[in-house]
Amino acid sequence: MRVVACITLLTATALRAQEPVNWNREDLLFNTFSIAAIDPRTGEVGVAVTTRVACVGNGVPWVRAGVGAVATQSSTRTQYGDELLSAIAGGESPEAALKRYMAADSGVQSRQIGVIALNGKSAQHTGSAAQPWAGHRAGTNYVTQGNLLTGREVVDAVAATFESTEGQPRHLADRLIEALAAGHAKGGDARKGRAQSAAVVVADNRPGRSRRSDGITVNINVCEHAEPVGEMRRIYDNISQTLGFRTLQAFSGNDIWQLKVMLHALGRYRSGEAELVRGADALVYTADAIAAVDAFRVDAGMAGPNAGVPGGLVDSETVERLWSALERAGKARAVREKLLETVSVRR
Repeated sequence: MRVVACITLLTATALRAQEPVNWNREDLLFNTFSIAAIDPRTGEVGVAVTTRVACVGNGVPWVRAGVGAVATQSSTRTQYGDELLSAIAGGESPEAALKRYMAADSGVQSRQIGVIALNGKSAQHTGSAAQPWAGHRAGTNYVTQGNLLTGREVVDAVAATFESTEGQPRHLADRLIEALAAGHAKGGDARKGRAQSAAVVVADNRPGRSRRSDGITVNINVCEHAEPVGEMRRIYDNISQTLGFRTLQAFSGNDIWQLKVMLHALGRYRSGEAELVRGADALVYTADAIAAVDAFRVDAGMAGPNAGVPGGLVDSETVERLWSALERAGKARAVREKLLETVSVRR
């Protein structure tokens, strides 16, 4: 009986331990720093945030297209998000709405809230019980706030960076991520250990900008990562296909020559030449070679560019199909002999 009791106790403890300790309470605890902002040029509204607690994007950032943005953190009362945005949508100022809802909140001194409306009006609150360093500041088109930080320099860096990008032809999410990264570089969250999560959410009320009825255009929630702010930037650059997110190059090398020889033997590449000449562009993946590969793939029953496959894709299946075609044509051995020296190791 004692053994069974011990196993039961250990199992229950292990199960409870799987839930983040800061989530095992009535209010979520997101000691963090954030920026909520608008872009009057585009009408975008957004929030960016990071912390050493998992899944910060599930509780802190709230946006509503055509209305404004809210960051609710520290001892996080998530209801502030919808409440404040609905109040603003109804014509109430951010300051009046925040005062009204805080008056009915018994835990207000442990809260930190930043709210900004699309018209640029804003309000903030940092409770006296928020863990130091805690504070906030506001500027044109933004509010930034943080608690349990290394110091004021964190929110100052966020503010200065965001202000420096005002009026630039950039999307709001791009600017928010850059501002947050500046605060993170200044020390960010004061707790030691691995930085854990980050998020950026943006809504755009312009027609055709979002495929969602709520106008959300960006919703990146890095729930757990060793470098969440950097990962958020990487994801943003990838999904926006920002130049530089990958290396662009024209491939060259002996494998390109091998491919051309195989395609030529099959009558698919420079078929007018009786013997393929190893010229200056022999090792370059030229446009005519790419076109020959695409045609071969389609004729072989594989997906081509029209099916979403990158043009000129040569994967392991393509190579196998090429050799099979050469075998059927009785040319595989001759091609292998021709390529023997090309694939020799000389290092």
